[in-house]
Amino acid sequence: MGRRRPGAPTLEEVAARAGVGRGTVSRVINNAAGVKESTREAVQRAIQELGYVPNLAARSLAGRRTDAVALVLTEPDWRVFAEPFFSEIVGSLGDALTDTGMQLMLTLVRSDTERKRFLEYARGGRVDGVLLLSVHAGDRLPDMLAEARLPTVMLGRRSGDEYVSYVDADNVGGARSAVSHLLARGRRAIATIAGPLDMYVAQCRLRGYQDALALAGLPYEESLVVEGDFTEESGRRAMVELLERHPEIDGVLAASDTTAVGALHALRAAGRRVPQDVAVIGFDDFPLAQRTEPRLTTVRQPLEEMGRAMIRLLMEDMEEPSVAYRHVILRTELQVRESA
Repeated sequence: MGRRRPGAPTLEEVAARAGVGRGTVSRVINNAAGVKESTREAVQRAIQELGYVPNLAARSLAGRRTDAVALVLTEPDWRVFAEPFFSEIVGSLGDALTDTGMQLMLTLVRSDTERKRFLEYARGGRVDGVLLLSVHAGDRLPDMLAEARLPTVMLGRRSGDEYVSYVDADNVGGARSAVSHLLARGRRAIATIAGPLDMYVAQCRLRGYQDALALAGLPYEESLVVEGDFTEESGRRAMVELLERHPEIDGVLAASDTTAVGALHALRAAGRRVPQDVAVIGFDDFPLAQRTEPRLTTVRQPLEEMGRAMIRLLMEDMEEPSVAYRHVILRTELQVRESA
């Protein structure tokens, strides 16, 4: 997907011909240190053979770079910023930027006025690229940044038809594996506490739950689904509601680890044992999953790898703005502990 200069060899084609990564080609073009001589020669040979011409306009701007990247949080609810997800991903992004010399600038954009203000700020050359977190369906900011030709990478996506560059995890597969795990251990009355369903990540985790039930020949019942907002309190409230609707519940998939913690509190208050009476699985594998009682079985999102991938895509887009949009989806993995 994305735009490309017709007929012109790309940085990717040079990299493929030389048998190296895009970043290595960029370093050779910019005469950067740290490239082996044999690798440098291979890249230069590939450039000559393909007739590749570097994007001189983009390179001419290099001296005017700000060496700053904007990390934009679009979540309107301030409470969400206290959740572990944000500290974990901000930390992984900061670590990934360590060797680049770039500064990470945190920005909150929660209204149309703030969107327009940030767009003008970014277009004014005050940042070299934009990283977007917690984008809900219908948010126009990614489109505004794309139309302005500002290098942008999203964590997650707004829909299955997303075209702006993004890094995501296999949320459908992760949720499917979690529910399949519960089914394999004899659980049959399995509920889920979903995330906010105006977010594609929550829709995907709900779809994985539905897929696993369908594969097992079990019906999908809407009354076994309660929408939360990834917070601990929403998990507690949802679990209370689910127990009132279906006292026979014997398994729960929560859309996040913090949501699962709230569910554990509600189950304990109701006198239900975990996992004997009700097995619980979270999603994320934050450090807190190791501190719950019992320790939380959860689906691991590779947040460190996701942060590195976001920075890699952004840096490549800053170096070669005419490349196509790119989409990276990383694997999730079920971490089995005592709660399930």
